[in-house]
Amino acid sequence: MAKVRGTVVVNTERCKGCNLCVVACPTKVLELHPTEVNEKSYHYARLKNYDDCIGCASCGMVCPDGCITVYKVKI
Repeated sequence: MAKVRGTVVVNTERCKGCNLCVVACPTKVLELHPTEVNEKSYHYARLKNYDDCIGCASCGMVCPDGCITVYKVKI
């Protein structure tokens, strides 16, 4: 079976920092940015550990605003 690596792209300007994606991530690779905020003054979600994302798309499914796109690549 091929190994899969994923990556997450967050639309930072639409993200309102609800934290649902962070909680839903089984590998704990997402976090709310600790210092930066978007134009609406929300701490937005970001991928903190690129190597451990499995591309499960749990974060994208729970995002109420559709801010998250998940990509998978076979390695």
